[in-house]
Amino acid sequence: MFGFSSGLPFLLVAGTLSYWLKQHGVVLKEITVIASAGLLYAFKPLWAPFLDHWRAPGFAWLGRRRGWLLLAQTGIVIGLIGMAMLTPAHLAPFIAATLMVAFFGATQDIAVDAWRIEIAPSEQQGALIATYSLGYRIALMVAGAFALILADHVPWRLVYFAMAATMLLPIAANLRAAEPDVVVRNAPTWSEAMRNAFVDPFADFFRRYGKVLALVTLAFLLLFKIPEQATIGGIMGPFYRDMGFSQTQIGAVTKIYGIWIGIAGAFLGGAMVIRWGAWRPLCAMILMCGCCNLLYLVLIAFPGNLWALTAVISAENLTLGMLGPPTVAFLSALVNREHTATQYALLSSLVNLPGKLLGIFAGGIAMSVGYGAYFVITVFALIPATILLVWLWPRYRDIGKQPAG
Repeated sequence: MFGFSSGLPFLLVAGTLSYWLKQHGVVLKEITVIASAGLLYAFKPLWAPFLDHWRAPGFAWLGRRRGWLLLAQTGIVIGLIGMAMLTPAHLAPFIAATLMVAFFGATQDIAVDAWRIEIAPSEQQGALIATYSLGYRIALMVAGAFALILADHVPWRLVYFAMAATMLLPIAANLRAAEPDVVVRNAPTWSEAMRNAFVDPFADFFRRYGKVLALVTLAFLLLFKIPEQATIGGIMGPFYRDMGFSQTQIGAVTKIYGIWIGIAGAFLGGAMVIRWGAWRPLCAMILMCGCCNLLYLVLIAFPGNLWALTAVISAENLTLGMLGPPTVAFLSALVNREHTATQYALLSSLVNLPGKLLGIFAGGIAMSVGYGAYFVITVFALIPATILLVWLWPRYRDIGKQPAG
């Protein structure tokens, strides 16, 4: 249920939102900028320390992790209702409501990731990641396929009201969940509290790994998911529509069939983590997943062909699903549990930041050089990422492995 809760708002401020904006007559360049509200996810380390060291105001009774989670879930519901009531006809306040959903969606991710890492030991993280991915991808199906198909029959504002209503399910799950048994060290002075919250989580990473390894690791995290992230934002909705596919076709193939392929990939990825640890599957899937962006050239060659769309989505979603668990397992293994929320938020944000920045300019690039050239550009990031991967291989090849026996 927490995976579902995390997945739902993400598409509603990115991919799905782009269809609503395009139907309303907003031009492609502006669509990709507005649908880049998800860039707020990349800045969640700025407020993650509050979730590590303080309880959510008004929700402290639920515990440190679940209190922040309930606050974030409530904010998402209010933001989605605001988007539905305003519609793009009132663009400025509509964008403000979109940013509200993105902000609380990012806050929710911080709380959920910290809860997952703290609720169970490292050897159980592979199973937790796989089931989290299942819920996440079901949410992508609801916020993607269901929303698109529904939008062919009812106004978009009713679609977003329906999306807000589905958040009641994970809220109920949160009220029933267990709070992790983690003791937080209270600082005796305000200055020490601020140092523990905002300075030590970052200093700790460099202390544990050393300056060189830490910097190379951070550079690797910045680069390896650019191909994936560059196709998640507002560019894909207009691309599919320009290739001649209807919203129902897009929803059925990319958001229903494709999601189930992704779920199968997520469980394969989870099994790979359990069998080989995090690093080896991560390296293999980085290369396979990144190269899949070139398959979009097939759709340009065969516009409107459902068989071509199905084949491309099959390959893309399977490899994306398989990439997810080793990525999460690798990041989780790098984290010090004394600073769970802050360090995981930092690392996961670095993974997503470059691709999201590229997504802001995706519409302008595609309008200048064409969709095909844009997809080729996204794959170029694999070259420096692969060089760093080779250097890091002997240092991380055993990370995330379960203990023998």
